[in-house]
Amino acid sequence: MMPASLLLFFFALVQACTGPHPPRMPEKNTPYRLLSLGDSYTIGEQVPEADRFPVQAAALLQKKQLDFAPPVIVATTGWTTDELQAGIRQAKGQGPFSFVTLLIGVNNQYRGRDTAEYRLQFRELLQTAIHFAQNLPRHVFVLSIPDWGVTPFAAKEEAGRTREVIAAQIDEFNGINAAEAAAAGAHYIEITQASRLALQDSSLLAPDGLHPSGKMYAEWARLLADGIAAELKG
Repeated sequence: MMPASLLLFFFALVQACTGPHPPRMPEKNTPYRLLSLGDSYTIGEQVPEADRFPVQAAALLQKKQLDFAPPVIVATTGWTTDELQAGIRQAKGQGPFSFVTLLIGVNNQYRGRDTAEYRLQFRELLQTAIHFAQNLPRHVFVLSIPDWGVTPFAAKEEAGRTREVIAAQIDEFNGINAAEAAAAGAHYIEITQASRLALQDSSLLAPDGLHPSGKMYAEWARLLADGIAAELKG
């Protein structure tokens, strides 16, 4: 979305466990590990590191007496699906990871990219995420794309990029990622409707009037932490 400049991000590529029956629980005294893949929404453009939704989710899980290491984040402001794919290929690091989040596509919509292309690239990224999660689809959490059309930034956009047009396009992209998540057996967290509350509540936005604030990220983190905790309870 948006600014093309690259900000700080954490890269970690995975060499995930590929055995047919990977363990659900980490070895004794080994914390769970969360990998988060995405763009500005995942790296937390305009907010402190502690306010990023993966970081807040890990902190909430710690409060639930679940031992989680600080999350590994592979994300950069402005990334599209193919740019995330390239970033993953270039990254270095090691897994395995206990859980993986995937939130990507707003920049595909913003740049007017084709939805058929998005489906193919998102499907590939989702399979990569599952591989990272030790081949456990239920340990992957896809988040829907927020609606930036309600922001002051969108109000400054040129003719033809009305709030209604942006919302309809975001919904179309989310229809794709929701269907792909369901087909793969991954979890899906719907955050788009909540993101639209920023139209009436400016506290949900960062100072740039475009990206979410730590307050909005806190709600995403709560949904993610609750989902992970429920999955671990089986």
